[in-house]
Amino acid sequence: MSAESVATATSTAPEHSGAARRDRHHGLALFVIAAAQLMVILDATITNIALPAIQTDLGVTDANLAWIVNSYALSFGGLLLLGGKAGDLFGRRRTFQVGITVFTLASLLGGLAPNEGLLIGGRILQGVGAALSAPSALALITTTFPAGKPRNQAMGVYAAMGGLGATVGLLLGGLLTDVLDWRWVFFVNIPIGLAVLAGTRSLVEAERHHGRLDVPGAVTGTGGLISLVYGITRGGEHGWTNGLTLGCFAVAAVLLVAFLFLQARTPDPMMPLRLFKDRNRWGSYATMLFIGSGMFAFFYFLTLYMQLILGYSPVKTGFAYLPFSFGMAAAAGISSKLVAHIAPRLIAAPGLLVAAVGMFWFATLEPDSSYAGHLIPAMFVTALGLGMSFVPMTLGAVSGVAHQDTGIASALLNTAQQIGGALGLAVLSTISNSAADDKLPQAAGALYRGLATKDLGLVSKAGDALTHGYTMAFAAAGAVFVAGAAVTAFAINAGRQQHTEGAAPVHMG
Repeated sequence: MSAESVATATSTAPEHSGAARRDRHHGLALFVIAAAQLMVILDATITNIALPAIQTDLGVTDANLAWIVNSYALSFGGLLLLGGKAGDLFGRRRTFQVGITVFTLASLLGGLAPNEGLLIGGRILQGVGAALSAPSALALITTTFPAGKPRNQAMGVYAAMGGLGATVGLLLGGLLTDVLDWRWVFFVNIPIGLAVLAGTRSLVEAERHHGRLDVPGAVTGTGGLISLVYGITRGGEHGWTNGLTLGCFAVAAVLLVAFLFLQARTPDPMMPLRLFKDRNRWGSYATMLFIGSGMFAFFYFLTLYMQLILGYSPVKTGFAYLPFSFGMAAAAGISSKLVAHIAPRLIAAPGLLVAAVGMFWFATLEPDSSYAGHLIPAMFVTALGLGMSFVPMTLGAVSGVAHQDTGIASALLNTAQQIGGALGLAVLSTISNSAADDKLPQAAGALYRGLATKDLGLVSKAGDALTHGYTMAFAAAGAVFVAGAAVTAFAINAGRQQHTEGAAPVHMG
């Protein structure tokens, strides 16, 4: 070997060693961020599969069952913008660590909960933890990974976790509930959370920004939404002229008006109203509100139908959703290519109409409908429609946004989905429960009594009533998607999108 080649080998050895260390460092950082994102997203669907088991074990009423889903969505969506701001002010890595800690402890509380009150409390705290960690996770990618291929790959993995989370949640929720117990859909977060916390030292902290938290905005906004959802839920159960129901609506109106007033006056608003001046942005947010409303209800009612009416086990229910996951992934991939050639509304509006067809198909379910002949095609059609809508809405939300507002514009889209899901589920569960009660009061309780006493007549009557309620909810969800398509068609006028830089992935679940 020549002296020159020896010198070259000697000089490049430290360089290769440093590159290997950087690769290992980035690999660990990517694992930490991906695991955190997966944990936060799968928790939106993992609990759905366990709902019948939770209802039986804790004696949860039909009206309160939706709160096990809604409490997480409301606290997550309502505090997501505040969580992003906290990361800017106090450090993204520190905020991420606090969020994961809160989420992990809340999961322990949920798993140990002896009653529905503490379970719902645990779900609210999980939402708080998710709201703190999710925005910081995305921001930490930009500080930990250099621009170019490493950052693009990290963003790709992050986006994949957002899409994969819903599917993993459904499958894992079924497996844990079947093999172990429903409490393990919460306990499973504890080892993941501890592993993520242990690996956070690999993340690079970003510089902090000046400003302050908009706590009054968070309190009025989230409080107003909770009052509104509770009013809707209570109205369906106790009547729309009930004193507490009317009081909830009054409180919601006062708090939400105060929230908008504060956002217009405060120098550091949680939700900058300037982002709503562009019709494409507010159109994208409004459309995502409708998408979330219908999609959350779809998972909720189809899960109950498969387990309570068709008698599927939790794990069979999880696997039964695979056609939906495949359809969603395929359609999202196609639409991400189409946006470079076709205007977003020409993709999203037809997509929502296709999703509405799927919902109206589900509205024809009977207690003895077949999986292969009815559920699979309706599920696949719904998934194709929704998958076509997500990418155009994400791009519409960040298109033309000033660089400093890109993060909050993306966060607002996720907020719209979560809040829309909570409001939609409150309204549609009220419709479903009222329709079922018209046929048989407390139909779910009657079904459980019939199964326990082997009263086949009562089981059949309760199954008919519950199915009628579910189909009414599916029909209403179809109408919600049609409304979303109308908003898309009339509000969004952006042309074809040439790039997706800065667009944060939307949580598909």
